[in-house]
Amino acid sequence: MKIRIDLPQDEIPTEWYNILPDLPEELPPPMDPTGKAFELLKKVLPSKVLELEFSKERYIKIPEEILDRYLQVGRPTPIIRAKKLEEYLGNSVKIFLKMESYTYTGSHKINSALAHVYYATLDNAKFVTTETGAGQWGSAVALASALFKIKAHIFMVRTSYFAKPYRKYMMQMYGAEVHPSPSDLTDFGRELLSRDPNHPGSLGIAISEAVKYAEEHGGKYVVGSVVNSDIMFKTIAGMEAMKQMEIAGEDPDYIIGVVGGGSNYAALAYPFLGEELRKGKIRRKYIASGSLEVPKMTKGVYKYDYPDTAKLLPMLKMYTIGSDFVPPPVYAGGLRYHAVAPTLSLLMSKGIVEARDYSQEESFKWARLFSEIEGYIPAPETSHALPIIKEIADEAKKSGEKKTILVSFSGHGLLDLGNYASVLFKE
Repeated sequence: MKIRIDLPQDEIPTEWYNILPDLPEELPPPMDPTGKAFELLKKVLPSKVLELEFSKERYIKIPEEILDRYLQVGRPTPIIRAKKLEEYLGNSVKIFLKMESYTYTGSHKINSALAHVYYATLDNAKFVTTETGAGQWGSAVALASALFKIKAHIFMVRTSYFAKPYRKYMMQMYGAEVHPSPSDLTDFGRELLSRDPNHPGSLGIAISEAVKYAEEHGGKYVVGSVVNSDIMFKTIAGMEAMKQMEIAGEDPDYIIGVVGGGSNYAALAYPFLGEELRKGKIRRKYIASGSLEVPKMTKGVYKYDYPDTAKLLPMLKMYTIGSDFVPPPVYAGGLRYHAVAPTLSLLMSKGIVEARDYSQEESFKWARLFSEIEGYIPAPETSHALPIIKEIADEAKKSGEKKTILVSFSGHGLLDLGNYASVLFKE
């Protein structure tokens, strides 16, 4: 039996999907209590990105320049059927993995990085800035910047900067400058370091620094998750998956994935969910998982909050545990963000998307088991989706009805083996 479903390059989708027209109600608009945030956005965001953020068009044509780079970096990505894991779980489920890890930088992040950086070049930006936690987004922006021939400044959460040196080296291989955040490059960073020279940092802090550095030095800031435009750019994954599941003759009963800010999961789920929202009946179950150490989905409050710690950007209505939250130095760095994308938060508030959190230790044990069974070492972030598969399999055994699961599988663990070892192989 074939376990790999490939989409030919000449069948790559040529449009992104925008969920805004299909949401069950209007998305709560951003708020600007300072009266300065919207002007700041106009200055630091690529103008086309800002325009697309509020677009009500359901499908947006992908520029040829971006499509060319998609093909260059490994798109379309395959879907792999995890037959051995199915057998281990008693053959009560079919498991299909959308392998965004097969892109050159190893994750879904390149899908939107190429778009953001391309649109920045249309504005004749001097350089681009961004933040990164685990290093996946930073690596993607670094590569996109190299391909579009523009300089990148990456503000990397200080804990990850020192715990994940190979992610830093990867960004540097692509020509980016990588700065531990908090840094001495901004007033905000210097203030935090003066209080605590060993400050671990957070994504909220790194966002603030990246925005300020872009504003003060004539660059453009590229946002890596949460906002609708970024999710939309990444839906190339979900658009491909719809074609691939049709080729396989399968229709998923469950679509699952992990949430840092929300773009990894939403990028796969939204094209499928949008189809059901338009029909007015939702059959599939949509389950998003996160880190129990950063429990924004299960213990967060659905309210307006700042996306960054310095409170420079407009407030968004989302599930949050507070923009000043400094997470523990967990190794699944991509899950350390304090809030959930507004569109995904709205869908969670309506009970359309279910949320679950798992501890790092439990998730890492599943990562090791998955590696032994399937042979692929997942990213620490992706490992947090694996316990859901076991839960669905157990439910299917009880009901006697075989279920089909589609998983957003992003990233590999080859650069995270030291982090896995510190949890799983303690002396």
